Amino acid sequence: MVLTENIIREMATPSLPDSDLFIVDISVSDSAVRPKITVLADGEQGITIAQCATISRRINKKIEEAFGEELSYTLEVSSPGVDFPLTQPQQFKRNIGRNLKLKLQEGIEKTGKLEEVTETGINLTEEIKQKGKKATYAAIQIPFADIVKANVVISFK
Repeated sequence: MVLTENIIREMATPSLPDSDLFIVDISVSDSAVRPKITVLADGEQGITIAQCATISRRINKKIEEAFGEELSYTLEVSSPGVDFPLTQPQQFKRNIGRNLKLKLQEGIEKTGKLEEVTETGINLTEEIKQKGKKATYAAIQIPFADIVKANVVISFK
């Protein structure tokens, strides 16, 4: 039996200590000697170091039960950084009011303020810049299915 992302996801999801937490991403390196497992988790109010430690301990215990104590691996549990793309509806909800940069299907890019998250997508106030004119704003709805990549625009103003 080999450690795969699906196996780790099956172990990680029930290992979440609080109901507002969710798995953002899981990766397992290809190393046969000592694979590195990375679990990114988040919560509606963020995630604490203590919650990450609890998830890590619970996953370690499940791996040991399933594969034995001899299996060599590295496990890292953390929150996604600000540069990590938004992938879950819960992440979008936490960022209402912030500016997002979106890459949509067919390579279209849009930037604007996240106003609302619905069951099927997001509502964004897009900033439309035209050379020599003042920027205008338009409300647009974007289905989650059309979003290829979404990042929070970091502002140091």
